[in-house]
Amino acid sequence: MNSARAFVIFALLAVGGCAAPPAALGPGAFRFAVMGDTPYSAREEKAFVAMLARLDREPIAFAIHVGDIKAGGNSPCTDSLYLERKADFERSRHPIVLTPGDNDWTDCRRKSNGAMDPIERLARLREIFFATPAALGHEPLALRAQSRCIAPVLPQCGCAAHPENRLWTYGRVTFVTLNVPGSEDNVGYDARNDREALCREEANRQWLDQAVHEVESSKGLALVIAIQADPWATGKDVYRGLVSEIGDVGKRLGRPVLFVHGDTHTYRLDWPFHDSDGTPIDNITRLETYGSPLVGWIDVTVDPSDPRLFRIDPHLEAIAR
Repeated sequence: MNSARAFVIFALLAVGGCAAPPAALGPGAFRFAVMGDTPYSAREEKAFVAMLARLDREPIAFAIHVGDIKAGGNSPCTDSLYLERKADFERSRHPIVLTPGDNDWTDCRRKSNGAMDPIERLARLREIFFATPAALGHEPLALRAQSRCIAPVLPQCGCAAHPENRLWTYGRVTFVTLNVPGSEDNVGYDARNDREALCREEANRQWLDQAVHEVESSKGLALVIAIQADPWATGKDVYRGLVSEIGDVGKRLGRPVLFVHGDTHTYRLDWPFHDSDGTPIDNITRLETYGSPLVGWIDVTVDPSDPRLFRIDPHLEAIAR
């Protein structure tokens, strides 16, 4: 049995409650949580709030929510829902970093979601969740938000801000979030939305490059990339460029890269990562978190004394029927 397969099996055992208790951490080690695609209903919200309260008792440094804070249909994208979800996050003792999902803005165009303008809804998300370069929750976490002007590359994009893109370093590991939602990345609806997607894609590219530069200049241990979309969940090529970029990042860095996403609501731990041409890249691992109807979180331990660096332990929350 090779080490990668053993690693995956160990993580799967954790779902059934068979995993051993967390091992003692070495110097410089820390833990963070990953969650996403939840809550989608009042029942799930109750379990979600209970999960956040349980996480308050865990010694994690922070949590990342990879988007879809509401259902994709029959769930109008109202300000009141956004504010309700923000209140859930703000009750957390730990910092929470959010990146938007398709349910949160691109799918707001659906009739059952109120037939709202996705670009206007994204602007409102930015006002509610990303007005300052701060994490949600009680404890502070030093973040940077993307404010770089992308006009020199794409003049038609101007200097529109993408404050939902965040960047931070913790324990010699650099973390970056990119606004890459599902539902085809907001592409293929009309010229206005295609332009939005084009400009956001360029902003994401520049922000990812900035994160890689941070790792290189600081001689960091690793890079964690978090988005919402599952780039392999569509037969179209809208995410092909992103997959290629992530592959290039792995080759450029030559050190561990953890690629985190949600979207298809299926816990996955894949190694090695394959680029858009199918070439395996051994230093990149893909992690997808749980999603509705399941409410759960992934416990990621970063331990510089562990040859694997990342240890992955999934946890499910009980949902009352």
